Amino acid sequence: MVSVWELVASAVLLSGLALADTCSTLKDISNIDVTNPLDLSYLSEQDDYWSTSCSAMKPTCIIFPKNAEEVAAIVKILNNNTENFAIKSGGHNPNNGWSSVQGGPLISTQKMDQVILDQETGIARVGPGQRLDSISAELQGTGWTFVGGRIGNTGVGGLVLGGGLSYMSAQYGWAASSVLEYEIVLANGTIATASATQNADLFKALKGGGNNFGIVTTYVLQTYRQGNIFGGNLVFLHTPETDSKLLKAVRDFTEYNDDDKAAVIVTAERGNIDLIDTWILFLFYDGEEVPAGIFKNFTDAGPLLDTTKVQTYADLMAGSNWVIVQGSVVQIGTETIPMPSAKNGVTVMEGIHAHWRNISDTVLLEPGIVASIAYQPFPKRIAEAAKERSVDLIDADDAGHRLILELNYSFLPQGDYGKMDLILQQTYGGVRERVLGWQKDGTLPDIYLPVFMNYGFHQQDYFARLRPENRAFAHAVSESVDPTGFFRTRIGGWKP
Repeated sequence: MVSVWELVASAVLLSGLALADTCSTLKDISNIDVTNPLDLSYLSEQDDYWSTSCSAMKPTCIIFPKNAEEVAAIVKILNNNTENFAIKSGGHNPNNGWSSVQGGPLISTQKMDQVILDQETGIARVGPGQRLDSISAELQGTGWTFVGGRIGNTGVGGLVLGGGLSYMSAQYGWAASSVLEYEIVLANGTIATASATQNADLFKALKGGGNNFGIVTTYVLQTYRQGNIFGGNLVFLHTPETDSKLLKAVRDFTEYNDDDKAAVIVTAERGNIDLIDTWILFLFYDGEEVPAGIFKNFTDAGPLLDTTKVQTYADLMAGSNWVIVQGSVVQIGTETIPMPSAKNGVTVMEGIHAHWRNISDTVLLEPGIVASIAYQPFPKRIAEAAKERSVDLIDADDAGHRLILELNYSFLPQGDYGKMDLILQQTYGGVRERVLGWQKDGTLPDIYLPVFMNYGFHQQDYFARLRPENRAFAHAVSESVDPTGFFRTRIGGWKP
């Protein structure tokens, strides 16, 4: 059977012409779906980003390949020109140029949305066009679940390549820890397999290494048995007393919870002139019966609203998309902090929270502002569960418990992107400065603190925060699979 690329290559050779831009070339000599700026499918896909700043970047065309062979054909054509381009899974990363592009082709994985489950083994072949709510809906009723993120609209591709923090990470590690195999199109347009036994270095590099090694067209995932779960939200109004209770509760949960099925996210949010000033907690238990006392420190703080209930994981994912602030510019940054001791908990947790409130105070008049900080436990058990399943670039250890902070600002005026960029840098930069100071004086332990890629801001140097040997390893793998720098120089993302 003649492949798409063989047809494309033959047409190019017969024409005797150098390749023009990718969009017109594909239209002229292939049947790959290419859409223009006035096409409805283009407009719909371009509107489907978490941040309007990404939607404002206009690709010359949007290409919708259906399989690895079509992706390979696109890559080979791109090798014959100098256009910048982007690859989009769910479009949830708000960094401009990461999954969006101005003036070059956008490769959407929307049509590569397969979910093929082996009911006996729980091994699933999943396309990057899937999102967490759609894959959970596909798996509902099978008795199997995947280790995904917490917001249903998140794309599988970006989540898994960044590592992927899950409600189930204490049981199974990162989302990437459960990848058994990648089907990937490399910089030269060849289709390769990366697994523990084939291209093992690339296999490791893809686990927390991001989008600069190739275009993954299939993830082979180990899924896990699951019935109904318990989950939902607790909502609290901000008061100094409530702040103290919840900050202590999330610190204590990180240290003392020994049930791997339980997970929490503790989020504070503020809006214009504090018309919104609340805490929203996400509680999860992988089962219908929640052991007594697991979430007691949170429920005892007196929630204004409690939506927690027994439900399917698919229903939890489908009901989670309310957190996406529609029609806004979104900026996300992160920091990882050591869990403070009980003795130093007030100093550290309340010190960081006061810093966040002080910085967010300065932007409460920004039109449409929603500022948030999420405290996410990163106990030793996540590192242990990840290592039990697979190697990865993150290479977290069990030297201490940690917390991952997600720092978000959403706002309306796109013209204020630069100003808010500086505000976000001050926010996570101030956290980092405090942590380094506390480590120096012994208030916090001096342990490894990688930046979590899925929440990373474009100004943060992800690879510089990895262990030096893993940063060097990622660079060597990148040089090996992409010796000309095809991906490193022509798409966004962190550069290994």
